[in-house]
Amino acid sequence: MAEAQPGAIDLLVIGAGPAGARAALRAQACGLDVLLVDENPDAGGQVWRPLPAGFARAAGVRPSTEAVQGDALRAELRGAGVRCLFGHKVWNVGSSLRTDLIGPDGVRSWQPRALLVATGTTERVVPFPGWTLPGVIGLAAATVLLKSQNMLPGRRTLVAGSGPLLLAVATGILKAGGEVAAVLDLASRGDWLRTLPSLAARPDLLWQGTRWQAALRRAGVPLRYRHGIASVEAIGDAFRIRAQPVDASGTPTPGAEASVFEADAVAVGHGLVPGTDITRLLRARHRYKAARGGWIAETDAEGRTSVPGLYVAGDGAGIAGAAAAGAHGELAAAACAYDLGRLAAGDHVRSRDRLLAQWRRPARFGHAMAGLMALRAGAVAGIAPDTVVCRCEDVTRAEIDAAARDGARDLNQLKAWTRCGMGPCQGRTCGDIAGALLAAHVGGREAAGCFTGRAPLRPVSLAEVAGDYTYADIPIPKAAPL
Repeated sequence: MAEAQPGAIDLLVIGAGPAGARAALRAQACGLDVLLVDENPDAGGQVWRPLPAGFARAAGVRPSTEAVQGDALRAELRGAGVRCLFGHKVWNVGSSLRTDLIGPDGVRSWQPRALLVATGTTERVVPFPGWTLPGVIGLAAATVLLKSQNMLPGRRTLVAGSGPLLLAVATGILKAGGEVAAVLDLASRGDWLRTLPSLAARPDLLWQGTRWQAALRRAGVPLRYRHGIASVEAIGDAFRIRAQPVDASGTPTPGAEASVFEADAVAVGHGLVPGTDITRLLRARHRYKAARGGWIAETDAEGRTSVPGLYVAGDGAGIAGAAAAGAHGELAAAACAYDLGRLAAGDHVRSRDRLLAQWRRPARFGHAMAGLMALRAGAVAGIAPDTVVCRCEDVTRAEIDAAARDGARDLNQLKAWTRCGMGPCQGRTCGDIAGALLAAHVGGREAAGCFTGRAPLRPVSLAEVAGDYTYADIPIPKAAPL
C-alpha cells in the first residue's frame, strides 16, 4: 500500500477493522484524501485478523469464512490504493483533531479536516477469585491465539461467560485438536430462544450456531446454562474451577451445589465494551446504554458526534456486530464526504438510504447478541470484597466500596482516591466494572459517569515522544533588561 506523507488531509480513519476499512474505501471513492491508521500490522481488526508474517495455513486446511473475507478486504484496500499506516499507535488527539501517532519511524502528526473513529471494542470480564492467574485469558484473546497464531489456549480449556463467542471459541479449540472441559453460559436456553426472531434474519449464522452446538455434543462437552465461574484455583500445572448456578441477573443461586472442573487454561468473557477513548478525550457527549455495551458517544443516524468533524462507526458506536460494521463505516464516510462538500445532496440521500437498509438487517442480529452479553447486575454484586478489580493497580472491590462510602461520587474521584484506572490500560479493563460497583452507591451508571479521556491513549515511552529532541533544542528566551 502507498506510503503516506505527513500533512493536512481530508479524513483520517482510526481503526482498520470492517468499519474503518470500508469507511476508508467509501471516502476515497467519494474523492476525499484519506489516511487509514491501525496499530496492527495489517487491516482486518479482531474478526478478520490475518496470520502474522511468516505464518502459513497448514496444507490442505480450508480457510475459514472470516479468513476469506479478511483477505478480500485487504486485497480491496491494496487495489484501491488507500493510504495506510499500519503498526502505528494513536497516542493523542487534539481539540483541532490533530492526531499524533507513534510508529517504527517515531512520532508523526496529521491534521485532518475530519476524523472517523472505528476502534471497535474491549472485552469485559467480571472479576472472580483467580481471574488474574496466568493461563486465565479472555475469549477474545483465545480467538486471537486460534485464528492468528494457530495456537491452543491450553491442552484442556474451560470456556465461560456470555454471548456467541462462547460457542465459537469452544468449537475452535476442538477443531484445533484441543479439549474443552466445559462451557459455562450465564444465559439460559430461553434467553437464546428469544433471539430467534433476530437470528431468522441471518439464517447463515443460525445454521453456524446449530453446527457449533452439534460439534460440542458429539465431543461430549458439558454445556451448562445459567452457570458462571465462582473461582479458579491453581493446582500444580492445572486449575480447579468451581462453577455455580446463577439466576437471570447473574446472582449465585442460594443453596445450589457447585460443580468442579479441571483444566490447564480458562477462556472467559462477559461481553464487549465500546471503545470510547478518543471520543471521551475530545469531550463528545456520551450516554449509557447497557444493551449496546455501556457508554457510547451520542451520534446521529450517520455517525456524527457532538464534536464538529468527529464521526464514529462500527461497534464503537454501540455493539451491532461485524456484519453490520462495514455498512455503518460506509454510512459515516458518506456523511463526512457530504459535510466536506465532496458528495452532492441527492447522491448523499440515495447512498444514505441504501446503506441504512444494508445496516439494519445484520444490526438486528448484532443488537440481540449484545443483549445476551449485557452486564448482569447480580454478577457484579456478587464480586467478593477481596477480589482485584483493577489489575494494573491491584485495587480490590473492598477498596472501591470504601472510597464510595467515604464520599467518592464519580469514577474520576474514585480514580484519584484509589488509583483504579490509572495503570497502563487507562481503565479499559476495569472501568466498566468499577463504574457498576460505584453506581450502586451513587444512584446509577449515569451518576457514576466514566473516566475522563486523557493522553497518552496508549502507553508510550518518553524516548518515543521526545525522539531526537535534546536540551540544545529548548528555546531560551532573551534575558529581560535590568
